[in-house]
Amino acid sequence: MRRCLPLVCLPLVILAACEPASSQLRATATGKVQAHTIPQPGPSEFRLDGLWQFHLGDDPAWKSPSFDDSGWEQIKADEPWGMQGHPNIDGFAWYRCRLAIAPAQSLPGESSPEALAILMPRVEDAYELYWNGRLIGGDGKLPPHPIWYFSQLPRTFELGPVRPGLLAVRVWKAPFFSYEPGLEGGFEAPPVVGSSFAVARALTALDYRGLRGRQLLYALNLLYALVAVLGLIAWSRDRSQWTTFWMVGFAIVKPLSLLLLDSHLPITIMYVFYAPLYGFGDISLWFLLLWLLGLHADSRLLRWTKSLAIAYLVAQSLEGLNALGFASNTPAPFQRVDLGLQLVCIAFEFFSIVLIAIAVVRRQRLKPARWSVGFFAFFSQTIITASYALDKGSRFTHWTLWEKLLAPLFTVFGNRVTAPDIFNTLLLLSIVYAVYQASVEGRRRQIVLEHEFMSARELQQALIPATQPVVPGFALTSAYRPAMEVGGDFFQIIPIRGSEINASSTLILLGDVSGKGLKAAMTVSLIVGAARMLSEFTTSPAEILAGLNRRLQGQLQGGFATCIALRLREDGSCEASSAGQPAPFLNGSEIDLPGALPLGLFVTASYEECIIHLDPGDQLSLYTDGLLEARNSAGELYSFERLKTLFATRPTAEQATEAAIAFGQDDDITVLTLRRNSDATR
Repeated sequence: MRRCLPLVCLPLVILAACEPASSQLRATATGKVQAHTIPQPGPSEFRLDGLWQFHLGDDPAWKSPSFDDSGWEQIKADEPWGMQGHPNIDGFAWYRCRLAIAPAQSLPGESSPEALAILMPRVEDAYELYWNGRLIGGDGKLPPHPIWYFSQLPRTFELGPVRPGLLAVRVWKAPFFSYEPGLEGGFEAPPVVGSSFAVARALTALDYRGLRGRQLLYALNLLYALVAVLGLIAWSRDRSQWTTFWMVGFAIVKPLSLLLLDSHLPITIMYVFYAPLYGFGDISLWFLLLWLLGLHADSRLLRWTKSLAIAYLVAQSLEGLNALGFASNTPAPFQRVDLGLQLVCIAFEFFSIVLIAIAVVRRQRLKPARWSVGFFAFFSQTIITASYALDKGSRFTHWTLWEKLLAPLFTVFGNRVTAPDIFNTLLLLSIVYAVYQASVEGRRRQIVLEHEFMSARELQQALIPATQPVVPGFALTSAYRPAMEVGGDFFQIIPIRGSEINASSTLILLGDVSGKGLKAAMTVSLIVGAARMLSEFTTSPAEILAGLNRRLQGQLQGGFATCIALRLREDGSCEASSAGQPAPFLNGSEIDLPGALPLGLFVTASYEECIIHLDPGDQLSLYTDGLLEARNSAGELYSFERLKTLFATRPTAEQATEAAIAFGQDDDITVLTLRRNSDATR
């Protein structure tokens, strides 16, 4: 094979030597000042990737073809000037090259092109293009009022008739952001010249390669957008599912960020929106981890997370606003602020790792789906946060580890796949699965709770009199409207039998338990059972309240209950005792009852009785505080004044309740009215 190799290579060498000038795609250049010689423009385009004359600074005379640039240094056009001996340099610089058009080599019957065009690739950060001293275009706007873009697009310009000439490019590099390593500035790829058709074809090919290389990026962002849309629909149907809400927040950030980065907005304006949006994505991940890792029950940790989220969002917003200062005449102070805010934000970004560590230390008992979220979030956030931390100020530290962390692991159809791409995708999929499982579990718990509430409602309906009991000598009306399916209000009407003194008398209890729902319903059942048992041994309202207070000690788990007890005789005499319950109204006047503590607070609490007498036609109205605390849309309470006016009309219990509900119900409402009959024998 060694002997045959020269024989194989010889035809290739001969073909290369015989290749016509029209097929050469590279311009020639040497170490001395020399024109870039290109063939007569035809169907092919030509890359100006030889050496260009280069000089830092700015002088309008440098655009002139007659200017002598032989003393300038020469650099390549396929790399930024920061990688060719000029790191950390911003501001103005000029590129110059002379084009020498070779004699036309057209085939018989072909006509020479009428115009010459140029394709300008990305140039950092803004530029003006001159052809033979004439401005023909550019991108962005140069100082004193600069405008430049994060996603600068390749552009084509017409140079006019085919002729030799001088290309001059006036470039301005913006002040460095803290994440830039200082190796930027100027050309990133060589310009391309040729006929208008050839240059347009080159632009199409460049766009195709760019889109082909971003297929994976667009596919991943479409996946994030799909998750966000479906999650938003699911959350709008059940807004109590906070894991779904934070999943939407986490997923929507990436497609919105891509839209901002590709929006061709001035970079200073773009960062005003991009920085807080990026912060919102991190905050969404924090709360997702809180809920999925079972840490949201820790009220102290939840408060810390909320406070840090507000501080982080403020820092990111300030960072975005600070970017506006990079377009000023004195950007140095804004650069220092940018570095400081970036370091602060990086410290916040480590908080997601802290939450995962807390869950691990506490040995949370979680299903594998939830632990997978913590696992992928740990690696994703560690790589991203570490790379961001290492690239801040890298133009001074010269650290390159961050480049290795973000380097592509492999390529698929021209798409570079990095470690953050892999872990971010796995993190999103694990979040979707964990949130789905959490929703299913939540739905199952909801069904169980609904069954429990149904049982509690049936229990409470058994405790609240379904029919109007008979109170000798009085006309009774009652109304009960819970704010939820199961409330904490109660009333009981217990006929008293036994001695002649207690004959034809009735024990009435009305009260309110702190809290709502199933717990309140169970407490009501305890109170009603205890009250009926105590009524077998005593008919004194004060003694019954004292007995209830003793039995409720340690049973309410920090709660309490208010109650009023009355012993009502047919002749209109009544003994009443209150345990923190609002005093009843006699006609339109509130009865003055001795104050006392609610039930269940202190075992030594005592209760007093007062005597009330009802004449024929008088009405006694008892109510819970839900009537008094009814609140309208403006936040105004029903108040004692309205209550006094209402009871002065001697309404039925249903009428009083409807008046409060029309005003605006905010709590359970129970009303009981007792009107003494005019006919004492009735």
